[in-house]
Parts: sequence; C-alpha cells; structure tokens
Amino acid sequence: MVAGNILVADDDTAIRTVLSQALSRAGYEVRTTGNAATLWRWVQSGEGDLVITDVVMPDENAFELLPKMKKLRPDLPIIVMSAQNTFMTAIKASERGAYDYLPKPFDLRELVSIVGRAMSEPKNRVRAAPNADLDGMPLVGRSPAMQEIWFCRKFCVWTMRPWNNDVDYAASE
Repeated sequence: MVAGNILVADDDTAIRTVLSQALSRAGYEVRTTGNAATLWRWVQSGEGDLVITDVVMPDENAFELLPKMKKLRPDLPIIVMSAQNTFMTAIKASERGAYDYLPKPFDLRELVSIVGRAMSEPKNRVRAAPNADLDGMPLVGRSPAMQEIWFCRKFCVWTMRPWNNDVDYAASE
C-alpha cells in the first residue's frame, strides 16, 4: 500500500533521483520534475499529498510559486530545500507557508522523517496567518535550521526591549 503521493521539484537530476529512491523505499509514490511549471500544473490538478521543492529553478523561484500553491491548496504540506543556507531563506519559506525548510546538503533520514510527520498530520490543520501575533506563532518547521531561527527570533525580541529596572523581564517570559 502506498503511504502517499509526493511531488518533487528540483533542477538537479541527481537530487531528484536520490529523493525519489529514498522516498520510494519509504513507501511513497514519487513524481519528479525539473521545473516549477510542471509542479504548478500537478498541484492545480490536485495531484500530490506533499510537495518537496528547491527554491531556485530555471523557470520560477519557489518563493513566487509557494503562495499560489498555498492559496489553491492550503492544506498541502510543502517542504522547501535550498543550497542558499541563510536565515533569510528559511524565514521566507516559513512566511510563505512552507511546512519545513531543509538546507542542502541534508540528511535523507531527516527528510523522510519530516515527510512522515507531515503526512500523518490532520489535513485541516490551521496555521497562523503570516502577519499574526508572533508570540502566538507556532513553530512551523521542526528541522534544526528552523529551531535555530525560532530561538534567534525570541532572543532578538527579548534583547531589543527597552530596559526598565522596575520590570522583572525573566518573569515575563
């Protein structure tokens, strides 16, 4: 029995092959493409239970495609991967509705684990709106990169507060 259908988009043939093999061994049916146009066509036609996409592709940036996919299919988990390993890349992925962000190179076991977690979550899961109150924002990604971003965000908010000696800041956390 197939555990789910996964759409993989990456312009690197080797990445597509490795992901297809690893996810197929884990019991998933996998379709791969090297461009965003084909991925968008598949998503529009209702294909796939989960998307894994690279950020940079020859015809369109995944950050431009991600909001369109989330608008059309808000419950579709999308995992974004990129060789551009910066906090801003991970933050953009999160802001645009990605389920998780993986910096390349990544551990295949971690990817398969994230896919399994995403596939097992209820499909009607509600995420915070991009401009919602940040203190109530759920931790979108569970990867080490996303955990570090979450920590840095909390640290920056705490350290940028105006200092008042009459307030116990540690107690307010």
